[in-house]
Amino acid sequence: MSLPRVACLIPAYNEAARIEGVLSVVLGHPAIDRVLVVDDGSTDGTAAVAQAAGAEVLALPRNGGKTAAVAAGIAALEARWILMLDSDLQGLDRSAVSALLAPVLRGEAEVAISLRGNAPLVWRLIGLDYISGERVLPRAQIARQGPALAALPRFGIEVFLNRLWIAEGCRVAVVRWPAVASPSKARKHGLWRGIRADLGMMADIFRTIPAPEALRQIRALRRQSRGALPQPRRQPG
Repeated sequence: MSLPRVACLIPAYNEAARIEGVLSVVLGHPAIDRVLVVDDGSTDGTAAVAQAAGAEVLALPRNGGKTAAVAAGIAALEARWILMLDSDLQGLDRSAVSALLAPVLRGEAEVAISLRGNAPLVWRLIGLDYISGERVLPRAQIARQGPALAALPRFGIEVFLNRLWIAEGCRVAVVRWPAVASPSKARKHGLWRGIRADLGMMADIFRTIPAPEALRQIRALRRQSRGALPQPRRQPG
């Protein structure tokens, strides 16, 4: 049996209201062989929504954070490449997914990362969102990092991947997604809960890497980038 080419991994926590929109895009996409949702201890029926949509679901017994959910998904998948997507994306369509996959599938880059339309202005100006959750990478690259992943905080996965890509000298494709957005935590959870969630995420990032390394990562990833790629126009209908 040949190894599947692309598996889509979607970590999700209490995203029953939003995940179906993402799944409607990736399920049946001609370049994607498997779609796995890792339900990170949700209490709102996220797993049931994902199963009803037709995705494979790995339900974790308790909420352990995004890093743990990604690690569990990687261990459960077999594929040459992993497409990582956040579960709350808005405006995602098949052309955006195809654009993110294309540089890697064509051999023009080893990895790819999105630049969403509602990314912070500074990231859009410099052409890189270094903590974007939408990425394409070789499964083998992250699968051998099991012990290191287990030691990361809840939201350390993106900057950990950056460190890995820089150390291995990967060619990085930055793919602009002007029509795709990720809702703010304040919008999803309310102002104060959203602020606390954002502060907790940033604390995890800087527990994973010191602040000066974040700047070094940005510079290095920009050097290793093949340039931001325009998203294909939406097709009529």
